[in-house]
Amino acid sequence: MPLETSPEAPVPVRTVLRMVGDWVGRLGRIWVEGQIAELNRRGGTVFLTLRDPVAAVSARVVCTRTVFDASEPAPAEGARVVIWARPDFNTARGSFSLTALEIRAVGIGELLARLDRLRRSLAAEGLFAPERKVSLPFLPRMVGLICGRDSAAERDVLDNAARRWPAVRFRVLEAAVQGPYAVAEVTDALRDLDADPAVDVIIVARGGGSIEDLLPFSDESLIRAVAAARTPVVSAIGHEQDSPILDYVADVRASTPTDAARRVVPDVAEQLALIGQLRARARRSVVGRIDREASWLAAVRSRPALANPVREIERQQELVAALTQRARRCLAASLDRASDDVSHTRARLVALSPAATLRRGYAIVQHADASVARSAAEVAPGEPLTVRFADDQLDVTADGNQNPGDDAAR
Repeated sequence: MPLETSPEAPVPVRTVLRMVGDWVGRLGRIWVEGQIAELNRRGGTVFLTLRDPVAAVSARVVCTRTVFDASEPAPAEGARVVIWARPDFNTARGSFSLTALEIRAVGIGELLARLDRLRRSLAAEGLFAPERKVSLPFLPRMVGLICGRDSAAERDVLDNAARRWPAVRFRVLEAAVQGPYAVAEVTDALRDLDADPAVDVIIVARGGGSIEDLLPFSDESLIRAVAAARTPVVSAIGHEQDSPILDYVADVRASTPTDAARRVVPDVAEQLALIGQLRARARRSVVGRIDREASWLAAVRSRPALANPVREIERQQELVAALTQRARRCLAASLDRASDDVSHTRARLVALSPAATLRRGYAIVQHADASVARSAAEVAPGEPLTVRFADDQLDVTADGNQNPGDDAAR
């Protein structure tokens, strides 16, 4: 039942703490998982600080030396454990603690199984989808680097980047990269760099280590923070064989911190060599094009029509003159042949003409209707006739018929 209080009827602190203790006592024995942040031994009692792997909260755990030593392997700071405990609330001190009855170390196989389940769950949400990933800028103005304090990963990234492009700028945020505080510090550094508009790409770098050492980079809260980041993130955790979940959600996965420097910062020597190659290729292309066009122009200029245009006109003029002369010769020959044909026809016509016969002394007797009298029988006595000679004619009148041997009538 809720406690009824008022300004006029408050309850003392001891009553509140007693009621809290009663409620905690009703929880019973529970299994609790966490990471050992601190470990102290005092005589026959062991005091542990059990930190939540995601949230920044912790709980005090007390156990006997017998319970602690019964765990195999022996727990150490940074180890993840599962504790069978009884919650206790000290009313006198107002403090909460867990009394451990059994401690079990989380084995490698179990860790890998949990990581695999988490990986599949995040993949089903689409956090690893390729279309989510952002391409890196060609030359970032500033590179954000999250690494351990005075770590070899920091030196590898900075030294290799400086050798590749000396003018590159870095903003380095140091954070714990293993242990109970790694997730919170790396997440805070990531959000700080992502909020900086001058940072174009973020590198999360750490050297190699055991699976337990790399567990912070498979933490779900850190993975979701990387997925929500607007700035491209490069994961450079461990060595080639190490594959924390951060590698799957990051925009680019680098096998080592040195590889991250090569992927983020271009090599100025390689770029200068590439520019030289492209310039040489462009020069060859332009020179080849100019040579082809020059050859084509020379070939066009060498053609007769362009080499000596007047000669072509003269040739056409000579052709026209030759055709004209040929036409004249053909026409003259045709006229000559036609003239000869006319002469021959005229000669034949003259030879066959009655006029030629008349010039030889003959005459033509015609009736009054100009028809030719072919025999004396056709002429009637007293009929007027016309006698035609070669040059003139004579009108006569027939007297009568005569024998063929008689002289002709006059």
